Amino acid sequence: MRKSKMNLGRSAAGRYLLALLSGGMLALAFPEPGISALAWIAFVPLFLAAAGASPGEGFRLGFTAGCAAYAGILYWLNIVMTTYGKLPLAASVALYLALAGYLALYPGIVVWLTRRCESKRIGLMLSFPFLWVAGELVRSYLLTGFPWANLGYSQYRTLPLIQISDLTGVYGVSFLVAFANVVFYRIWVSMRHRERYPVTGLLALLVLIAATMGYGVIALSRPEKGELQRVLMVQGNIRQEQKWDPAFQQSTVATYERLTRKGAQSPGTLVVWPESALPFFLQSEPRYAARVKALAAELKSYLLTGSPAYDQEGEKVRYLNSAFLISPAGVVAGRSDKLHLVPFGEYVPLASLLPFVNKLVEGIGDFSPGKGATPLKTGNGKIGVLVCFEGIFPEVARAYVENGATMLVNITNDAWFGRSSAPYQHLSMTVFRAVENRVPLVRAANTGISSVIDSKGHIRGMTPLFEEATLSGEVRMGTGGTFYSRYGDIFALLCLGTGIALGAACFRKKRF
Repeated sequence: MRKSKMNLGRSAAGRYLLALLSGGMLALAFPEPGISALAWIAFVPLFLAAAGASPGEGFRLGFTAGCAAYAGILYWLNIVMTTYGKLPLAASVALYLALAGYLALYPGIVVWLTRRCESKRIGLMLSFPFLWVAGELVRSYLLTGFPWANLGYSQYRTLPLIQISDLTGVYGVSFLVAFANVVFYRIWVSMRHRERYPVTGLLALLVLIAATMGYGVIALSRPEKGELQRVLMVQGNIRQEQKWDPAFQQSTVATYERLTRKGAQSPGTLVVWPESALPFFLQSEPRYAARVKALAAELKSYLLTGSPAYDQEGEKVRYLNSAFLISPAGVVAGRSDKLHLVPFGEYVPLASLLPFVNKLVEGIGDFSPGKGATPLKTGNGKIGVLVCFEGIFPEVARAYVENGATMLVNITNDAWFGRSSAPYQHLSMTVFRAVENRVPLVRAANTGISSVIDSKGHIRGMTPLFEEATLSGEVRMGTGGTFYSRYGDIFALLCLGTGIALGAACFRKKRF
């Protein structure tokens, strides 16, 4: 009896070690180090652990894997909260683990449902890919949404594979990788137990990969036809602890003026400064505003710069995280306001109920969201401005393109992340915004990574972290909407509908 219990204990421990292995492999698939091949087999240990387990045990195993994965991917949150949020280490770790635990609920629920489905003779090949994508879609919207590190993002450098994003969004890539995991798991089991190979599943996977890669090769071979636009990204590398200090306003503006003059080679260039490059209200600082406007006129170029803004509505003042477009005539040609704010970074959710909670980052106060995705008009077309982490939300980029944007511009300040993998993770997601909508995306970051991405997802340049830098290039403006930009997340919604149907079937009682 004692020996039996010991074997059972070892078996249970082995299951959770396999789940932890899955989570570790999944974390390593994302930047950095970005070993993307691991994403294709990361769930195999988890499937092995969950085989034969009850649905409840399946949830716990999936939750364990999710905790390991998201704890590995999001470790940099502690840099944000302790260095810049000034939280004690214990509080930072508690909040970081709480977020990892929340995100881990999704793989936990997916494995729980797959175990329920298997008890109804609905196999993993049918259930897991649909349920996984359904979970990603829900996570992208629930509680303001946090679609960081969706499975498909791990493949951002495999360009032939991700071209289907102009049909399915990133969710199509997630589905394919999730399906491949199930097939490889079934192959492993068949080899271990000398069972029949999953021929149907393997053939289906080969067909899906061939079709996806074929579509990708054709898409990559098509020439870009839009108007040619010169761009210049300016990376000021302003230290975060100095950014909002009034004593450094003069030196900050001078840094951007110097770098811009050095990098601007010809008139007609779109010059882009990062989020909050001007850490004051451009609207009410006439001395500095005049210098910025004069610079645009001197260069005979459009200049886009991040700056806080405000709107007076009666007695109420709304503060906004905005981007101002200065024309070659030296006048403000438009303003774009951030739509999707960072909870606890730019505002405190339910602030009236949580008066003791403050924002984690320094700034001017609570921001309000902008009122709509209104592109800014330049000489060669319209640009949609994605401020900071708006670049991870497909629906925001799509809204700008639907409203006529032929280029996306991501301005951000990733100094909060320190020298971590977060800036690389952030960059990887913006690649998909370009491919989904077939428009170029240029990115200016205060401390890096600034980059130029064409409409096929090629990263045409990257600046180093924490260095003053400029990055120039040429892009072709987008020429038309894609299936994805017109119809959005139809594929993901179909997966969600299928997942709901599978869930209903799993809980349906037998009739006698």
